[in-house]
Parts: sequence; C-alpha cells; structure tokens
Amino acid sequence: MAEQGRCCDLGALGEQGGAPHWEKIFSDDGHERTLKGAVFYDLRKMTVSHCQDACAERSYVYAGLEAGAECYCGNRLPATSVGLEECSHECKGEKGSVCGAVDRLSVYRVDELQPGSRKRESSATCKGTFPDSENITKHAKNTTTLLMFLWKEFPLAILRGWECYCAYPTPQFNLHDAMDSSLCGQDPEAQRLAEYCEVYQTPVQDTRCTDRRFLPNKSKVFVALSSFPGAGNTWARHLIEHATGFYTGSYYFDGTLYNKGFKGEKDHWRSRRTICVKTHESGRREIEMFDSAILLIRNPYRSLVAEFNRKCAGHLGYAADRNWKSKEWPDFVNSYASWWSSHVLDWLKYGKRLLVVHYEELRRSLVPTLREMVAFLNVSVSEERLLCVENNKEGSFRRRGRRSHDPEPFTPEMKDLINGYIRTVDKALRDHNWTGLPREYVPR
Repeated sequence: MAEQGRCCDLGALGEQGGAPHWEKIFSDDGHERTLKGAVFYDLRKMTVSHCQDACAERSYVYAGLEAGAECYCGNRLPATSVGLEECSHECKGEKGSVCGAVDRLSVYRVDELQPGSRKRESSATCKGTFPDSENITKHAKNTTTLLMFLWKEFPLAILRGWECYCAYPTPQFNLHDAMDSSLCGQDPEAQRLAEYCEVYQTPVQDTRCTDRRFLPNKSKVFVALSSFPGAGNTWARHLIEHATGFYTGSYYFDGTLYNKGFKGEKDHWRSRRTICVKTHESGRREIEMFDSAILLIRNPYRSLVAEFNRKCAGHLGYAADRNWKSKEWPDFVNSYASWWSSHVLDWLKYGKRLLVVHYEELRRSLVPTLREMVAFLNVSVSEERLLCVENNKEGSFRRRGRRSHDPEPFTPEMKDLINGYIRTVDKALRDHNWTGLPREYVPR
C-alpha cells in the first residue's frame, strides 16, 4: 500500500476498552500494497475483529483496514508510517472503531496463537521429493528457526537432510518435477547426500502476484471476458487479475464479488480502467460494443448445474433437494441450454477478435493457457508471477464439499436436448477454424 510512508509508532496506545491492539497507520496509494496478502471488502458490516479473524485464518501477522470497508492481510510492514489524525473513517459495521481512511491504512496485529492452540504444522502438505536447487532461499539451521520464518513469509518449506529452507516457487524450482515420493522416507543424512529435498506447501499465501490496481491510462482496446453463466467467469477474472496486476470490470454490479476483492466490480463497465470486462450478454449490438473478447466455454452439463446452484443458493451454496425435484429444474434446463448454445454462436458470428478458451483446458493446463490469455490482453507477465497465480489459483469462489443431490440430475430427454446443442456448437467452432469442443462434453 505505501511506497515510502512516514513513521508514527502507535504501539504505546495498547488496548483501550477491550479494543484490538493498534500497531501503526500507513499511507496507501494503491499502487504497491503494504499488506500484500488476502483482500476483501464489506460495505456494510466491516469490523476490526472480522478483518483480524479473516487474516488469522490465513496465517497472516497483520490485518489492515482502509476506507471503512476494506480489509488487507500481510506479514511485513514498511519502516515508516503516518500520523494518527490521518485515519478518520469509522468501520462500517462497528461504531467508534477506526478503519483507516482514503489511501490510509489502520494496521492491527493479529492475536498471536499460543503454542498448541492451533496446529499450524498440520496444515502443511507434502508436495513430493525434488532435486536440490540453488534457487532455494532463506537458509535456516533447525526446525524451530524454520517455523519462525515459515508462517510469516514463505509458501514453501524445504527439508534437505537435517537442513531447513523457506522458498518461493521459481521456473527452476516449480513443483512440477517431483521424483519418487518414497525417497521422502529415507534417512535424513542419506537424503542430504543424495541431494534430494522434501517440499511442503505452507498456509502462507504467495504474495508476489496479489498487488492489483486500475489501468494507469484508459485502455485503447475494449476487451470482453464473455461466458455463459456458470462457466467459470469469476474464477477466470481472479486468474487474470493476479496474473496481470490489473482489476477486471463487469457489465453488472455484484456486491458479493466486490466484497470479495473484485474492486473493478464497482467501476462503470465502460470506464476502460480495467483490463477486461465480464459479460454474459449476447446479440449483435452487445457484442459489437467490444473490440475483442476472450470467449470462455465450459461443458454445458457443468455450467447448468453451477448456475442453478448460484441462482438458488448464491455463489458458494448448493440448491436444496426440493429445487432439483421441483418443476424449476427442468424448466431451467429447457430455457438455459439453448442460451448456452446461442451465446457461443453469437460471439463467433459477431465478435471482432476472439480468443476461445475452454474452462476444462484452463483447469488442466493453467499456466500455458493463462499465458495465452495475458498475451491476448497485450500484457507482459513474468514466469514468477504466473507461478504465484498457480499457487493461489482457487480464489474465493470455489464451491467446497459435496452436493446433496445426484451429481448428474439430467433425464434422458434433457441429455438429448443438451447433446444436440453440443454438436451444433462443436460444428460452429470448427467452421470458424477453432478446435472443436472437448470430447468429454458429451456423456458416454
């Protein structure tokens, strides 16, 4: 947030009336975040404790609040800060508590956990065994020292024999070249002599790609990120924002998405301050407003289920059994399946310049596909940043857990209808010299 703020140490304030410990206040110009970790907003209910809890869950040391409604997490602070009087915004959900100001960040320390109160070590998962690399950084001589660094800064923990390291993934050390995992169990001294190391992923977020901002100048090319609802548009926006460092916009305003960190959601969709604009629209007039578009396509069976869940239970919820068993579900399929088809056909027909991206390919081959997407957006991105995106790939809008209904609630009649649309779209893609739809789209 701050490039080089001026310092005013407020640690002596301590706790007053049970309020959280207030550490410092920092300038925040929005170009380089002071707290580079998780970000979310809440225009109505933001509180200091809400922000602290969210940051604690992600193993961060500091929670910072800005403009009364914005929460940022991180592990490092610059050496200098600004004066207390510069933070004047009351928290939206907590009268009497200060939550920064415009371009000013109130920073609170996340309550330190007592030993044993939370088993952070159990959060690390073995990523395999890898050839030793000179690209490992921050050497530490014992496990205690390792853990001191581990939960504060680095997404990877590396054990090589009796030595411990912390690191970021790099193109030379990227977690894709794992060897036989049985080597993890050998004697530490033998492991060191064999020059292998065990790699664990920690709960710490890789923050090299979390800085985002609006475009410094209005874009000359107006780009759409177009998809049928339920096709993964929000996830693609998350990937694009973290890969490019620029906010995405939206044809719609969704307060839930804004609260989760999509700051471009609140910007007017024609401002040209965002790298691309989400839209589910089709039809010639709506399409020809854009100079180019990334057309995101997903298996209609999965898209229909995802959109039905969203309509019935929000971005992260699941439709209840009564929804699936009522007339609502077959009516939804009958109307939305044709929309899935017409959406692609219209963009193929009227789109001026397209990049077709299949959701499934983005899942399978994230970095190469994302590299094509950012190149289409005419943005230069480092390999380190792409690796950072890969380690933060899920974002905040993936449904977790199992659905309470049959995973494919489609009748034979529904399948006949959807399969016909799949064949139509597949032919249209090939006629426009694109690769056809993945074979997995049609149930076998």
